[in-house]
Amino acid sequence: MNWDRIAEEYLAVADEVFASLRQDIDDLAREIAGRLREGGKVMVCGNGGSAADAQHFAGELVNKFLKDRKPYAAVALSTDTSVISAIGNDFGYEFIFDKQVRALGQSGDVLIAISTSGNAANVCRAVETASHLNILTVALTGGTGGKLGKLVNIPVCIASSKSTPRIQEGHQLVIHALCERIEEILG
Repeated sequence: MNWDRIAEEYLAVADEVFASLRQDIDDLAREIAGRLREGGKVMVCGNGGSAADAQHFAGELVNKFLKDRKPYAAVALSTDTSVISAIGNDFGYEFIFDKQVRALGQSGDVLIAISTSGNAANVCRAVETASHLNILTVALTGGTGGKLGKLVNIPVCIASSKSTPRIQEGHQLVIHALCERIEEILG
């Protein structure tokens, strides 16, 4: 393992998040906070490590990040194994988030789609569905943003890396920054 290379890559990602993406993250936090204030909810989806990030983000919103406060409406679409396995079995894996967005989503909500490559077919399909329902769509992605970056209203791309672990680390920084800023705005 090359510790120096990993540290250099990680620091480049951290610099991108804290410098280049700062205003985008702040603007996004304001948008999410406004929608939560108006009764909207945040839905989050992703596969594998991005599913874990989706669960992490939703958990921080529903419970708390740094402040004891009222819960914010959020759900990770990767958590209900009965729903996911039924949809996957009956319709195909590419529909597991799409059908949940159709069932749960409403105008005024937010869908945060997480994919390191930006090419996960089931995540892209969920974004297309959300767009038709007047749901704000956000991508957390990496590299060039893939297909997902072109489909969403607001792309947040860790462009400095093509490495899945570094992109995921960048996503965690973005998620924590969003949670902290949303709590500051909503109290």
